[in-house]
Amino acid sequence: MGFNRTLRSVPFYRDSHGNKASSGPKQGNLVPDYGFALQNGFETILADTRRMLAETGESPFYESVIAVLEAAMDFADRYREEARQKGNTKLYHALCNIPRKKPASFYESCVFMKFLLFTLRCNRNTHITLGRFDQYMYPFFEGDLKAGSSEESLLETLEEFFISINFDLDIYSGMQQGDSGQSMVLGGYSPSGEDMYNRLSELCIQASLELSLIDPKINLRASSRTPVQRLEFATTLTRQGLGFPQYCNDDIVIPGLTALGYAPEDAYNYAVAACWEYLVSGNAMDIPNLLTMNFPLVVETALRQELCRCASFDAFLDKVKEEIRRECDRLMEAAKIREKDGEFTQKSPYLSIFVGGCLASDKDVAEGGAVYNNYGIHGAGISTAADSLAAVKKAVYEEQICTGEELLEALSDNFEHHAELRNRLLSYPKMGNNEDYVDSLASEIMEAFSAYLNGKPNSAGGIFRAGTGSAMEYLFSAARVGATPDGRKAGQPYGSSFSPAITTKLEGPLSCIQSFTKFDMRKIINGGPLTMEIHDTVFRNEDGIRKVAQLVKGFIDLGGHQLQLNSINRDRLLDAQKHPEDHPNLIVRVWGWSGYFNELDKAYQDHIIQRTEFMC
Repeated sequence: MGFNRTLRSVPFYRDSHGNKASSGPKQGNLVPDYGFALQNGFETILADTRRMLAETGESPFYESVIAVLEAAMDFADRYREEARQKGNTKLYHALCNIPRKKPASFYESCVFMKFLLFTLRCNRNTHITLGRFDQYMYPFFEGDLKAGSSEESLLETLEEFFISINFDLDIYSGMQQGDSGQSMVLGGYSPSGEDMYNRLSELCIQASLELSLIDPKINLRASSRTPVQRLEFATTLTRQGLGFPQYCNDDIVIPGLTALGYAPEDAYNYAVAACWEYLVSGNAMDIPNLLTMNFPLVVETALRQELCRCASFDAFLDKVKEEIRRECDRLMEAAKIREKDGEFTQKSPYLSIFVGGCLASDKDVAEGGAVYNNYGIHGAGISTAADSLAAVKKAVYEEQICTGEELLEALSDNFEHHAELRNRLLSYPKMGNNEDYVDSLASEIMEAFSAYLNGKPNSAGGIFRAGTGSAMEYLFSAARVGATPDGRKAGQPYGSSFSPAITTKLEGPLSCIQSFTKFDMRKIINGGPLTMEIHDTVFRNEDGIRKVAQLVKGFIDLGGHQLQLNSINRDRLLDAQKHPEDHPNLIVRVWGWSGYFNELDKAYQDHIIQRTEFMC
């Protein structure tokens, strides 16, 4: 497919004064309008931009767009000449047509996509997701089928494209190797109720099955109408141990997005960001992972300031909710500070070409040119916070095994010399076992968070959105919090995103999904999956495949918004830590992405090892 780097070390750039140019991040973690580029080609876009410039008379934005389009086409021409000299006639002939014109075949559309991904990253736009690949690529796939191409040959082209985007991952900005943002979304339903899952969707899953590579990350849109046979086929991909597909529930996500003000046609066209944050495709400059609500920190603050003053648990819970609202205000103010510091104002005319609204409004994405400019705030440690509230309710107010002062002393001492109290706290109800006692408290704090934050205006002309994700904050935010009333010791990690605490003893997978589907997830739709680890022996026969598929269906039918299943074997992971040379291709799901186990920092390895393995 071409368009891979030739320099092993990436050079930096100097401005016109000879100073080293800023290498800070530009806009990213969004879904460009690939269909717009593919259906037009750069020459048509260039001609339209020149026309708009002539109509306006003067526009620095349009002038910049013209300059970057010409530069991109010049780059492609030079690459075409290099392909000719190297004897790569197939690539040469493709580049005689694209990116200047619309692709004439499925192969040319794949080359065009590789060109776009490469040039956007050269433009320092990071975590550029692939979006609804099976929708915007399907016309070219279908055209080749009608022209006589076999599915086998098209699958080979698709696999070549998949392999190509696994090169150069070390220069893609991310927390760890593999965190490249190259996620694709398959299937989904149209506003008329049409099932958009097609033959290309199926071949994408098949290609991922055969290649077993970390990119692209596969996301499957589903609903209560999705045939169980499709879920069973997807489960065969889960069996590979890659950590995908991740499931997204149309029944919840689409109403959740429309409630936030997205037009219905855009909500139906949703995809995911680099990990799991919900985005609409092609016309949004949303920043879905701007800041993090650290729920256990909020509980810790309320404990220190208010616990000993509250005569009842309800009074204390009201103080926690007040603290949640104060923290929302603080986070929204922090967003303003980041805006004032210029973090979001680096102009990007090349990216703006592929973000709907920018060309029509004569505005760069950094100037509010996109249709949507919303901000998302994660919600880290929800289960730890709920478990802690349940423990306070039991220990201090119901069973009265300790006073508020005594509990605070034990927490300050990190449970040193308080082993008996800690054991009692550990024995109390924990989120993930379908116990309303604790699950209702999780719903209370999520309601307080989402009701206060959702729809609040930001400075970019958009709104704030609440979510259940944590990304790497299950380590980073957790490190800032001392011992918690659920029995967790200071600094210990949270569960990943919207998942049980990693020390919770869980009764089974069904009880787990029941706990995490009780809240109305339409209210907290920024994204953040329930993550569940299933022992790899479950997948060894067809009966196991069917059981896991039924588990997925149960999650969808119960109203879950996002589910991530990992096929895992703790013994193999432990051996890989000791003998990494014996497991060079071991892939694991980290949070919203997958990577090679041996390339992860030990803290992430340890977290994955500690997660509960279900035997179904």
